[in-house]
Amino acid sequence: MTSESAGDHHPFQLPPRRLRGIGVSPGIVAATVVVLRRQNWRAGWYHLPAEYINKEVKRFLEAIAAAEKELRDLRHHLDEDLSEVVSIIDSHLLMLQDRMIVARTEAIIRQNNVNAEWALAQALNEIKERFDQIGDRYIRERYTDIKHVADRVFGLLTGRESAAPPAAGIPVILVANDFSPEDTLRMLAAGVCGFLAEKGGPTSHTAIIARSLNIPAVVGLERVTSLVRNGDPVMLDGSTGQVIVHPEAEDFALLQEHARRQHADADQLGAYIDLAAISLDGVAVRLSANIEMCEELPTVLRYKCEGIGLFRSEFSYFFKGTLPGEEELLAIYMQLLEAMDPYPVTVRTLDIGGEKVLKNLPGNQAWFDRERNPALGLRSIRFSLFEQDLFRVQLRALLRASVHGRLRILFPLVSAVTELRAAKKLIAEVMADLRSQSLAYGENVEIGMMVEVPSAVVMADIFAREVDFFAIGTNDLIQYSLAIDRGNQYVAHLYEPFHPAVLRMIDQTVRAARQANIAVSLCGEMAGDSLCAPLLIGFGVDELSMRPALVPQVKRLLRHAGCDDLRQLSAQVLRCEDSNEVRSLLNRVYAQLYPREFFEE
Repeated sequence: MTSESAGDHHPFQLPPRRLRGIGVSPGIVAATVVVLRRQNWRAGWYHLPAEYINKEVKRFLEAIAAAEKELRDLRHHLDEDLSEVVSIIDSHLLMLQDRMIVARTEAIIRQNNVNAEWALAQALNEIKERFDQIGDRYIRERYTDIKHVADRVFGLLTGRESAAPPAAGIPVILVANDFSPEDTLRMLAAGVCGFLAEKGGPTSHTAIIARSLNIPAVVGLERVTSLVRNGDPVMLDGSTGQVIVHPEAEDFALLQEHARRQHADADQLGAYIDLAAISLDGVAVRLSANIEMCEELPTVLRYKCEGIGLFRSEFSYFFKGTLPGEEELLAIYMQLLEAMDPYPVTVRTLDIGGEKVLKNLPGNQAWFDRERNPALGLRSIRFSLFEQDLFRVQLRALLRASVHGRLRILFPLVSAVTELRAAKKLIAEVMADLRSQSLAYGENVEIGMMVEVPSAVVMADIFAREVDFFAIGTNDLIQYSLAIDRGNQYVAHLYEPFHPAVLRMIDQTVRAARQANIAVSLCGEMAGDSLCAPLLIGFGVDELSMRPALVPQVKRLLRHAGCDDLRQLSAQVLRCEDSNEVRSLLNRVYAQLYPREFFEE
């Protein structure tokens, strides 16, 4: 990155300009802006004589080693209490050792007699094709981390360094198209008090690190690098996503009041880690974790999560150039179950699909034209039932691991009872195979399904007779119900968790689960949202699964209210006709239930 040259500005002579993005790390700060321009690495192609190939491979491997050393040095200076941050840096170190990047790039250099930059770009394109076909947006977004790691290697290969954050001194707010997790870590030492970015989202690793380091941040600000200039005074609210360019005096007064409340709030949260997740009137709600790798287990344990409510198993398949075998998967699932015992571990079976994925699977059956709409195509449980050999390997590993703890198997994107019954039939067949081979498996493995499409809600009473639990996936449920792609900048603003239709579907699903006497969890982003969580508890959700660091704040909300009050609130919400009415009602009621956490402006 390079920083813009400063111009002469008269900050408070200009009228305020208000922007709205996605608040990903809470806190309100005001400072002058430094705009960073990220360089685009252009991977030009050039042919190399055969005698130069070994030298080119050596040059590439030296760049990998240098990038790895930078990350290890960065990790060395991290406080071990920042377990989430440490696990992210560790995942980047693993990426630098992975065959999809290293071995594949070396192979392209040797096979095509080309330069390392071009070979790395081709390997990166192949990785992107794989990740583009993952059904889970959260996992799909992990490609951004791989891109950040590759960008660093590009920089080392070309000798063009990205500009570091400004030296510590006068506090500044950084503005850029995007920031890597490592960029964010370096902000702390540089005294950066906040950042704005055009790209990113609340589940990105950059956002997670910003929250861990208490650096306020707003992302998703289209063209913000063109809308502000170096030296402009800016105020940002990392909770609401509001940004004010050239703020006025009353804005600063509001900043001071918010800062006072937020400091008092942050000081209290740590005390809730060791407390039980129970309401004022004695109702317990399980607060569990959403994770994708075993490296995140220390964070899960640190925040005293009562299980893993969602383990995204896709990462094991897309982070390597080859498919994992049964023994490799068994080791992963055993580690999860042993670490969390006696709490439950919910493993979602593969949520992948698309023709690009299938073409990379050995012996696959599908050869067809590009799907016009992969989100509505061969993915998730449909994909697993189509590629049954692959599915059996995962089910065998899961069942064999189940003797090491409390396992719950979760089927994604179930839309018809026939799909669910076919998946259960496969489990029964795998169990029979294991018995015939004298391989042990747990007798009490629970089988559940994701409720994330409208048909599953409508048929919830029928599905409830077939499973041990429901897991409501609100991220996809909102998208499929409202016909909204939240990754599309033109319609993302219509993605609305408080749409009455969404809330009624959650209520309908919970009622069906209650009628059948099965448990119901919720593992979408709504679970860890302070506005959503109390309402979900009022609907009667038994378990909320979220990013581990959010557990203390949700636990505090639960402990400071009675479930009877929250049930009354949920009943009122179901009578609302639009999302604005819902939000207004929630703000009024929460200001009374939680005067320290919510207050009316």
